[in-house]
Amino acid sequence: MEGRSVTTPFGRRRMTLGMLASQFATQDIEDGKSVDKWKLYRALCEARPLLGVTDRALAVMSALLSFYPKDELSETNGLVVFPSNAQLSLRSHGMTEQTIRRHVAVLVEAGLIVRKDSPNGKRYVRRSGGGVIDEAFGFSLAPLLARADEIEHLAAQVTAERLHLQRLRERLTLCRRDVSKLIEAAVEEGASGNWEMVTTHFRALVTAIPRTPTAIEVTTALDEMEMLREEIVNQLEMQIKTKNMNGNPFQNDRHIQNSNPESSSELEPSFEQKLGKIPEGEQVAPAATTDELKRVDHRTLGGAKPKNARGEQAHSMTPARMKAFPLALVLQACPEIIPYGSGGAISSWRDLMAAAVVVRSMLGVSPDAYQQACEILGPENAATVIACILERAGHINSAGGYLRDLTRRAEKGEFALGPMIMALARANGNSVRRVG
Repeated sequence: MEGRSVTTPFGRRRMTLGMLASQFATQDIEDGKSVDKWKLYRALCEARPLLGVTDRALAVMSALLSFYPKDELSETNGLVVFPSNAQLSLRSHGMTEQTIRRHVAVLVEAGLIVRKDSPNGKRYVRRSGGGVIDEAFGFSLAPLLARADEIEHLAAQVTAERLHLQRLRERLTLCRRDVSKLIEAAVEEGASGNWEMVTTHFRALVTAIPRTPTAIEVTTALDEMEMLREEIVNQLEMQIKTKNMNGNPFQNDRHIQNSNPESSSELEPSFEQKLGKIPEGEQVAPAATTDELKRVDHRTLGGAKPKNARGEQAHSMTPARMKAFPLALVLQACPEIIPYGSGGAISSWRDLMAAAVVVRSMLGVSPDAYQQACEILGPENAATVIACILERAGHINSAGGYLRDLTRRAEKGEFALGPMIMALARANGNSVRRVG
């Protein structure tokens, strides 16, 4: 097998352990192994980012391969090429000798070629009497043959990563288009909502995308853009369904019959003190009742609808509920509610809803206000809103009044939960990412 002996560079060039490792690698070439040199070169160009070589160094490699007489690299045909500097310059698109030496050093350092210097440093070949090459001095391509499988694997990895990034960018482009056109349609057709704020948030997301983003950066931007699109779609869907249901005279009649014309919005107790610091003598709302916890179970398990304060079955004339966000994202944005879960932890939606009932009473939110929020928003989103209110308790004078206001706005399709969660997550120093 060629190249079993160790060779050191001529003159002032230093020997390194990396050069020695490259020479050792050539001793492990399988007998009879051969590869197409130009196919391997294409793989080498593809794997360039992972190999740490420059495009100019690859141009020198191409020139070296052009001096190899066969298309197949193999030990049988010899693995040393010995072009002069002038010939190498011609086939390297006119590079100067100094530039060629610099890029040859890059190839040697990357472990792709090995110098096989003669005693005087010149490149030449010694032939036998029959014209057969007896010994050649120049550049050995043995490391390239020895690492052929590795190079092809790296090339496949780079190709897969590039295709993955391309698909991510395509998805991001489509999502950006969807958000832009949905906002435009909502504004033109007069849909209710704070579309100026949504537009500002959308522009901020677009501006934050780097000119040449990595796959991780594109994934992060895509997650936030998809979340914004989902919020917009949910808000518009609720308005469309509400409009369709309000346009049905039979359902309107049922709604009027089941409503309570004498009910009024009660004033909720204020919550200006921190939890656990209520002065003596003040009354707090009663703790969560067993009936409330049962209502949580019924909603979670899809059981019968709970009755309202007058004992009547809750009517079905409610707007379409917004979709619940992933539980992990809610807990990431609102960690204050976690200690109120069973055993000081929350691992499921049932745990969060049970904790929300406890926190509801501590915040001074009446059972009626919370039940109405569950009917309009859905039990998961109502519990999420309670968690958000707890997170900002020190800034809210009346937690119950605030909840009723959000419920009324949600019923009209004017409230989106996503911006509230994202704002809290950013305030807590967490990155908003899609979970689940």
